[in-house]
Amino acid sequence: MRGMPLKKRLKLLLELQTCDNQITGILRKKAEAPLRVKGLRGDLEEIDRQNKEAQDKLEAIKKERRGFESEVQELVGRIEKSSIKLSNVKSNKEYAAALKEIEDLKAMQFSLEDKILKYMEDTENLEKDLQSRKKKRQEAAAEAEKMTIAVQEEMKELDRQLEALRQQRPHLLESVEKSLLKTYSLLMERKGGQAVAAVVRGVCQACHIGLPPQDFNNLLKGDAILTCPHCNRLIYWGEDQEFQAETKGDNGMLE
Repeated sequence: MRGMPLKKRLKLLLELQTCDNQITGILRKKAEAPLRVKGLRGDLEEIDRQNKEAQDKLEAIKKERRGFESEVQELVGRIEKSSIKLSNVKSNKEYAAALKEIEDLKAMQFSLEDKILKYMEDTENLEKDLQSRKKKRQEAAAEAEKMTIAVQEEMKELDRQLEALRQQRPHLLESVEKSLLKTYSLLMERKGGQAVAAVVRGVCQACHIGLPPQDFNNLLKGDAILTCPHCNRLIYWGEDQEFQAETKGDNGMLE
């Protein structure tokens, strides 16, 4: 393979780098996609928790209101008995005492009825709020279901793309000489997924540092595959017309 033209060797490296970066990107998307669904499910669980709190609060108010209503019924009964008692008293003192008892019981009744009215108002507001919460929960559940289906379809498409790239990669590996492949693999691991970088106007597009004039002149000669003296990546002349299409999208990647 050393007899292969230098530009062809570089082109194969660029194709391999593109393939590897696409595989990495797909694997990242495959890992992230389920997290989106998990996040929506977590949102649903939080909505359910809040709805349960609202429901519990509503039930507590209803229970307390029923307790007040029961007390009112008891007071009404006591007032009726006291009224009967009032009609049977013999003395002014007994009459005054019975009347005072009725007034006290009625005062307690009115106080409880005021609380019941307040609780009825609170119950109505809480029921409206809970109804709104349930509607939002249904909307969130529908959105989660929609997202789940979309993610499942996305995963299928990613798997299809990944399979195609994994079938392509061995052919690219076979085409690259072993010594160069070893250097490439090491750089890919250490340089964040960019082993090969373009040099444009004398500047490495990976580390953004200019090449010394002699190094740049050697690059233009095209006698050998060179490395950037600053970031050690494999470099090629990015202004070469034959490479513009292949290198499009590679420029500007950071070290």
